[in-house]
Amino acid sequence: MNNKYLENLEENETEKIIQIKNVVKNFEDTVVLKGVSLDIYDNEFVTLLGPSGCGKTTLLRIIGGFLDPSSGEVLFHGEDILRLPPYKRDINTVFQKYALFPHLNVYDNVAFGLKIKKVPKDVIDSKVRRMLRLVNLEEYGKRRITELSGGQQQRIAIARALVNEPSVLLLDEPLGALDLKLRKEMQIELKRIQQEVGITFIFVTHDQEEALTMSDKIVVMKGGEIQQVGTPTEIYNEPENEFVANFIGETNIIEGKIVDSHTVCFEDKNFPCNDASRFDVGETVDVVIRPEDLDVVPREQGMLKGIVKHQIFKGVHYDTIVETRLGASITVKMHVSEDQPVVSGNEKISANNFYLDTEDAEKLVNSLEEGGNGMMSEKAIARLKDLAQAEAWNRDTDKTVSIKDVKSDIKKDVGKYHVTFTTAAGTSISVEVNVVPPNKVTNPVFKEEIYAMNFFVKTDDIKDSMALDTDLRTWANASAWSLQDDTQIAISEVRYDFDWENIQPGEYEITFATKGYRYKVSTTKALADETEVGLIFDPEDIHLMEKETIPG
Repeated sequence: MNNKYLENLEENETEKIIQIKNVVKNFEDTVVLKGVSLDIYDNEFVTLLGPSGCGKTTLLRIIGGFLDPSSGEVLFHGEDILRLPPYKRDINTVFQKYALFPHLNVYDNVAFGLKIKKVPKDVIDSKVRRMLRLVNLEEYGKRRITELSGGQQQRIAIARALVNEPSVLLLDEPLGALDLKLRKEMQIELKRIQQEVGITFIFVTHDQEEALTMSDKIVVMKGGEIQQVGTPTEIYNEPENEFVANFIGETNIIEGKIVDSHTVCFEDKNFPCNDASRFDVGETVDVVIRPEDLDVVPREQGMLKGIVKHQIFKGVHYDTIVETRLGASITVKMHVSEDQPVVSGNEKISANNFYLDTEDAEKLVNSLEEGGNGMMSEKAIARLKDLAQAEAWNRDTDKTVSIKDVKSDIKKDVGKYHVTFTTAAGTSISVEVNVVPPNKVTNPVFKEEIYAMNFFVKTDDIKDSMALDTDLRTWANASAWSLQDDTQIAISEVRYDFDWENIQPGEYEITFATKGYRYKVSTTKALADETEVGLIFDPEDIHLMEKETIPG
């Protein structure tokens, strides 16, 4: 976790006002907070930022006393406050729905909490008028709540919370109901109010712009865990992982490798980088470059060279996509049919036609002969069953029935052959085998090769798939590799245009592709699609992150 912001606070001896220690929150079998720890300091504007369901509002409600954690501690000025009800905590809350009283006017709404506490009338009057001045609604005291705009209602909700002079104000997405223009105005207004009253604000939002505009400190959350804590500048310019980099604004993330303490290699080129000394030589890293840090220049001047694929005008600048390299791709045909098993007595048996390329057919033919005495080897039998997705079962009990006999006339030459699968009871089915030349596509520029086969599949197999992209790769035997060192390259994209939940028998095209490189660029230059351009950037524009590993 980024500690620069915390180090600066400690150097200035700023007081910790709230300490959250290893807070866990479960709702039945769902873990919403997974051991969250966080220090919040006096007079900070802290934003809890993250997507819906990340746990930010749950954490806010625990601080406010509206929820109890399953475990962990919440300290206020060093004292445990978990047993204190909300009204006894020196904390007030402004909710997204402002919960103003429609039967009371503006003045009485703001004064409500003070009247409950039986504060003297002259003190109430002084405090309420001060709060109305603070939120620029001094002349609105006699107005009915229903006569106010959304932004005015939000200011009254803030005034009502602040009039009690809390040490901390919690704000749960209070700008969510406002239109864009008013929301931007209120972002500035909220920061002004926080600075003027000099207390700690803890603000919850999923809006990155709000967080960057108002915050002293941003706490980025995902899946009940804190991903990074830092200033807006640190979070934006130095994200600690791919989630933070992508969640906070637009970004480009490219795989790279550390060459030395001042150099990183990506796209097969070495680039100077101020951030490289944090990593070991040879270490694989994620390279982060923000769109606004890329400049478009004539192609011959570019550190990277590419083609403009798309531009969208955003008023001041153009959001531009520049493709610097294509991935390798291959398209195959998927033959879809309804399952029509052979039925005999109380047994059913099913299998698919399938394709083999001549290289695999030769391996299979050699394997078929390994059994000796004209018998097929167990390895060959298993391979044929797998290729044909052959299975047999009892029609009454649905229990699997063993396939005892497999016969085939497959040869290694291009042509059509047959395989017959038979159970011990004699129930059998024959399928067609298409032996074809290997189906490969080579990208000579980037020295990649990709392979896939046409294939047959049943409608139910597609509808029942739990991970269709993965299954499509498996059925097509799709793979890709580098022609330089024969290492495997991930197939990052599977494209198709059918509705898999309602698939009908027929023939469909499936495209498998390795990852190309596309950069998002912010530029003031209007460029036509397919324009050849160059991209340049400075060493300080490159930020490096540890390469995230995917479990399994």
